[in-house]
Amino acid sequence: MEINYASGEISLKIVFYGPGLSGKTTNLEVIHQKAPETHKGQLTSVATQQDRTLFFDFMPLDLGRIGGLKTKLRLFTVPGQPFYNATRKLVLKRVDGLVFVADSQRDKMADNIESLNNLKENLATHNISIDETPLVLQYNKRDLDNIFTVEELEKELNPDGKLKSFEAVAITGEGVFPTLKSIAALVLKTVDKMFQSSSSQPKKLGKFSKKK
Repeated sequence: MEINYASGEISLKIVFYGPGLSGKTTNLEVIHQKAPETHKGQLTSVATQQDRTLFFDFMPLDLGRIGGLKTKLRLFTVPGQPFYNATRKLVLKRVDGLVFVADSQRDKMADNIESLNNLKENLATHNISIDETPLVLQYNKRDLDNIFTVEELEKELNPDGKLKSFEAVAITGEGVFPTLKSIAALVLKTVDKMFQSSSSQPKKLGKFSKKK
């Protein structure tokens, strides 16, 4: 979380995490494509040999204010390939919320589990507990044939059922904005509590909605 009192803005960092080719980049590209031109920054890509990190600023019209400050989301992806772990750690610094994008294909469960464990380990290097960080799951590639059922994915990735999860076909945009809406709401709720505990009086938060 970053607060700029000069501009009257609070920036909240949301990172899309997951194994390689699970759909993290596609999620961000869809969000950026459909966001109003006047409420988004440039989509920036930092390329590596086999992967890339994307990020951009997004200020939804109905996201609301916290402590009188305009709320801006900073959306990031991380490289999925294991040998870019140093980049993953760097992107996770000062993260406010997480979307874990899982690949629904039956030959990808080991990759999903490895990536989720890697997320926990990398958060720990920043003294961040995954259990105390807003997190939602997205089960992507639901349009393919050889995929796990949602129940099977939940059993492996969300066994206690505490996390919200969403089915998605990111390449068509299906499930992308419901996922973003959910993690934005969780992050806002967490930050709102922080402001209240510090004796601030934030205004009532508005609803988040996809803009056509």
